[in-house]
Amino acid sequence: MIKEKEKYIAWFKNISLKDVPLVGGKNASLGEMYSNLSKKGINVPNGFALTSKAYWHYLKENKINKEIENIFSGFSGKEVKSLQAAGRKARSLILKGDFPQDLEKDILENYIKLSKQYGTKEIDVAVRSSATAEDLAGASFAGQYETYLNIRGGKALLRTAKKCMASLFTDRAIAYREEKGFKHSEIALSVCVQKMVKSDSSGVMFTLDTETGFDKVVLINSIFGVGEMIVQGKITPDEFYVFKPTLLKGFKSIIVKDLGHKNKKYVYGDKGGLKQVSVSDQDKLSLNDKEVLTLAKWALIIEDHYGSPQDIEWAKDKQGLFIVQSRPETIHAGVKKLYYEEYIVGKAKPILTGIAIGDKIGTGKARVISNVSNISQFQEGEVLVTKMTDPDWLPIMRIASALITDEGGKTAHAAIISRELGIPCIVGLKKASSLLKTGQTLTIDCSQGFNGKVYLGKVPFKVKRHNLEKIPKTKTKVMVNIGAPEIAFKSSFLPNQGVGLAREEFIIADKIKIHPLALFHYSSLKDKKLKVKIDKITRGYKDKKEYFIDKLAEGVSQIAAAFYPQKVIVRFSDFKTNEYKNLIGGELFEQEESNPMLGFRGASRYLDNKFQPAFEMECQAVKKAIEVFGLDNIWVMIPFCRTLEEGKEVKKLLAKNKIKTKVIVMCELPANVVLAEEFLEIFDGMSIGSNDLTQFVLGLDRDNAHIAHIGDERNKAVKKMIKSVIALCRKKKKYCGICGEAASLPDFTKFLVECGIESISVNPGSIIKTILTVASKEKNV
Repeated sequence: MIKEKEKYIAWFKNISLKDVPLVGGKNASLGEMYSNLSKKGINVPNGFALTSKAYWHYLKENKINKEIENIFSGFSGKEVKSLQAAGRKARSLILKGDFPQDLEKDILENYIKLSKQYGTKEIDVAVRSSATAEDLAGASFAGQYETYLNIRGGKALLRTAKKCMASLFTDRAIAYREEKGFKHSEIALSVCVQKMVKSDSSGVMFTLDTETGFDKVVLINSIFGVGEMIVQGKITPDEFYVFKPTLLKGFKSIIVKDLGHKNKKYVYGDKGGLKQVSVSDQDKLSLNDKEVLTLAKWALIIEDHYGSPQDIEWAKDKQGLFIVQSRPETIHAGVKKLYYEEYIVGKAKPILTGIAIGDKIGTGKARVISNVSNISQFQEGEVLVTKMTDPDWLPIMRIASALITDEGGKTAHAAIISRELGIPCIVGLKKASSLLKTGQTLTIDCSQGFNGKVYLGKVPFKVKRHNLEKIPKTKTKVMVNIGAPEIAFKSSFLPNQGVGLAREEFIIADKIKIHPLALFHYSSLKDKKLKVKIDKITRGYKDKKEYFIDKLAEGVSQIAAAFYPQKVIVRFSDFKTNEYKNLIGGELFEQEESNPMLGFRGASRYLDNKFQPAFEMECQAVKKAIEVFGLDNIWVMIPFCRTLEEGKEVKKLLAKNKIKTKVIVMCELPANVVLAEEFLEIFDGMSIGSNDLTQFVLGLDRDNAHIAHIGDERNKAVKKMIKSVIALCRKKKKYCGICGEAASLPDFTKFLVECGIESISVNPGSIIKTILTVASKEKNV
């Protein structure tokens, strides 16, 4: 706590959080950390603060406090010109003033004292602004005031301190105070004078995911040089996610490690200030693993000390890592647990109908694109209308308001990806791309179940809210299907009991993009253009196999971390030949197949001598997620296992690759049902893949839109098979779940509950509805 004798100057060692009225939020936090957390191993550069009393003293001695009051008594905060004029006048008054002699003497004496502490005559300092209303739970004021770096010498310090005080009246700060209801004449600015860290690297970190508020991770952004480049948004920083629960258990849990684009950096100018220079090694990460883990551990200590999520600034020089600021994270404060359902209002008539994917409604202008080479025409928020999609369409699918395709069924590429992205999609419309025109406003309604409807014009719809805290508990486990790691953190807030199906395909297609064998055989590739393409994607990796292993491990780990400690069942890759061929370099390793659905996929691939190296890379990725990152909630699943012999050989391969976890087999072939007892002697349970099982029981190609209507999982033959498998798994006390989207159909959900299935896994958009159906059925059983 600041003592009375420290009237104008207070050192960090004497400052605590109780001193916000005297030194502002930033300085109070620095003092709190310096005096309490240094002993816990966190490095905080020392310094001192000019208190709010110093600010008021400056204004009084220069006779400008009344003038500033007058400026803001007659201005309109809603008028930009008035706001700008007021700010300009207030700043000018402060900058033209002179420091009172006693205050100037105090500043210079303490600057010399700080310099001597670090063994130099004139130390380089960071001069920061710390207002008495900032870093609050409802108003952070982050970035509203000025910071000046690499300031050297007493005269430079005095000039800069004056600039800091003037920055209390930047236009942005005035506007922010107006919005938050603060009075301009009642807030003071305390100046922070802190020993400068000569940053080799620097950045920010948060003790949660900034996009979703998921609080089991530390997010670290890092660049070379001084951190102002991040603040200004001039470059893309390196990004790291560290998983808290397993970090605390001693694991090296850096579950995401993305190389940014750091072509320039700020370094210290010879005469003070900063200068911009080019980065020579752009393919190098700006932090090593040890440094990332150290920062993450410090972040946990800081968060624990303050008792709330934190937004932290850090820097690294030749002496090591330092924390230079910490403030409360305010964006996700007070988020309510609500979930939304949508439905059309009125009696509009659809112009087209097809197979609905998901349960959302979307509107936008149509963009008809016949070929993937023309996707650059697409604009954010439009409705994509095309014949059929594949992974090459992902860049625009992400920014679409809805999707419409002529071809495909419920498990076509467009259907799967739209579910993952949470956007409405209608497939199997046959002639939509020829009937619809670019520029038409469309409403796409997938809220009514199987039949998706396309309306011309903007049709009104409403949203129904669910309070997630009031969702009932169920005996039957309701789990979630996840493919895209990017939606995992957000989806974890839904009520769920883990992940029944984590697909590798989305990670491979969207994150890795390259055929695994093209990476495995990289050194022997003869196509120079292909190698250049691979090199561009795999920046920072000399060993291309490591790129595949690392990125797959990261994708899997994001999903497993999001739902930790509940089980997450990861299915090894189940691309068909045509899908593998679409990956970069795929044409070198894939043959043509007349019907890929019935061809070279699943277990057969893993056992093939040519493809087996790719499967072993998948195994190494999963092993890394379990053993290095500590995600012991991961189980694995084998898809498309045709014979008992395949099952036994795949188990041997897993043992060879030292995969130590539960191994489930997909039950998606009639052979899996007929020989279920024998398959259960090999595996730890079964996950029913209702899409493929229906396809093969009924003898149809599920990608064929002409007969897609036949592919109904509620067919008696399909239900009879499913019922028998559930009964056998219960008898043998083996895991039994279902991960096909049919599980979200209310009548089918009730059937599964009647059969006594252990778990039902559906896509995020269907989980609320499924839980309510299950709870209702369990109540009446």
